[in-house]
Amino acid sequence: MNETLLTVVGNVATTPVYRELPTGPVARFRLAVTPRHFDRVQNAWVDGHTNFFTVWARGMLGTNVQGSVAIGEPVIVQGRLKVRDEERGGQHWTSADIQATSVGHDLSRGTSAFRRAARKAQAEEDQRARDEPSFEIEPAPVG
Repeated sequence: MNETLLTVVGNVATTPVYRELPTGPVARFRLAVTPRHFDRVQNAWVDGHTNFFTVWARGMLGTNVQGSVAIGEPVIVQGRLKVRDEERGGQHWTSADIQATSVGHDLSRGTSAFRRAARKAQAEEDQRARDEPSFEIEPAPVG
C-alpha cells in the first residue's frame, strides 16, 4: 500500500466539529501550518506561506479530539494525506485532508494534562459499582 504518511505541526484554526455517524464518531477541524525561517538579511525570524489542512479524526480519537482541542492551540497531527479535487458550483477546488491516526498538544509550546479515556466496558463496570450499595467494614477492636 502506497500511502503518504506525514506528521504536521500547526495551530488549530477552527472549532472541532463532532458528529455521531452510523460508522462511529468523527471530528474534523482545520489546521494552520506556517513554516518559520531565520532571514539573515533582516536578522529576524519570518513566517512563510500558511497552509491549511482539514484533519479528520475517527472513532475514539474523534471523541477525544472534540473534548481536548480548541482554536489557537498548538498541536501535532500524524496521519495519512489525502488530496481531493472536486467541482463545486462550476469552480475547481483542491483540498488537502489528513486522516489522523494521532493528535496531541505540542508540549514545546505549553503544558497539558493527560486524562486516560475510560473504555466502554470499564465505564459500565464503574457505573455498576456506583449503583451498588456500599458496605463499610468496621475495624475490629484492639485489645
